[in-house]
Amino acid sequence: MPEFAWPWAFLLLPLPWLLRWWLRPAQPGEALHLPHPGLHLEVAERRSLGGWRTWALVLAWICLLVAAARPQWVGPPQAQQRSGRALMLAVDLSGSMRTNDMTLGGQPVSRFGAVEAIAGDFIARRGGDEMGLIMFGSRAFLVTPLTYDLNAVRAQLQGAAVGLAGTETAIGDAIAVAVKRLAGLPEQARVVVLLTDGVNNAGNIAPLDAAHAAKAAGVRIYTIGIGATEMTVPDLFGSHIVNPSEDLDEGMLRSMATQTGGRYFRATDARQLADAYRAIDALEPMAQQGPSLRPRHEWFRWPLALAVLAWLVAMTPRTRRPETAA
Repeated sequence: MPEFAWPWAFLLLPLPWLLRWWLRPAQPGEALHLPHPGLHLEVAERRSLGGWRTWALVLAWICLLVAAARPQWVGPPQAQQRSGRALMLAVDLSGSMRTNDMTLGGQPVSRFGAVEAIAGDFIARRGGDEMGLIMFGSRAFLVTPLTYDLNAVRAQLQGAAVGLAGTETAIGDAIAVAVKRLAGLPEQARVVVLLTDGVNNAGNIAPLDAAHAAKAAGVRIYTIGIGATEMTVPDLFGSHIVNPSEDLDEGMLRSMATQTGGRYFRATDARQLADAYRAIDALEPMAQQGPSLRPRHEWFRWPLALAVLAWLVAMTPRTRRPETAA
């Protein structure tokens, strides 16, 4: 239904007439005193606006007030999908995430390349969650604060680069940053999804100490260990098979998840990584509705355009009538 957002603007309707009454023009004798008493000014005939011009100005003023009152069309209430969940992604950017031991679409990609594609799809499916992004290497950084703008979170993930936060792995610091951001929120489901391919070898906080703080704050931690178990590398005698994930501390990741009520997932390839995110998606369902909102469509442009048009019509120069010869 139509309504005005600022109806008090109509109180200004008599303003032009009040100003005209208050600022009356002075009479010629009052406005100018001549030094010689014998001199007189001939009073020129005052020209007033024509009747239609006056009405055009009145119309312009009324339309301007209508535009200032912000006419709107207010639609019916619409329920908003809000899960009430604050979900923080913590993604490893240490140097080992450059390792090309993953396959995506039949093509070899780095670990971070697989995370960028698969986690990006996970973000897109979480409409209704309040989500944030933490990147960590030698240090942990909050890249995107908690927001409902999932496109911004996804863009920050896709714009990141391996090594941006250092070449080491500060897992404990990343959890501590996430808990600090989540603990101050109202009581609701608080979740951290941490992905790493290594062992905690940097930072000031031990991962298990950070997990203990997360448990006290009611934060669940889901951990994902990424990296293949076998990889062929060339050497002087041809090639040999190595385990590129030998530094992955699975026991620590599993303990952090279990202690906080989450789960640990092992992703040795892109398929398992996608399965891990799908499992987390199922464990944290989207079944709630938030407060309803009423869509509003602004209509002020139309009366504003009419006010400008009426003012231009009123200000149109007069055409002089040709004088007839006597």
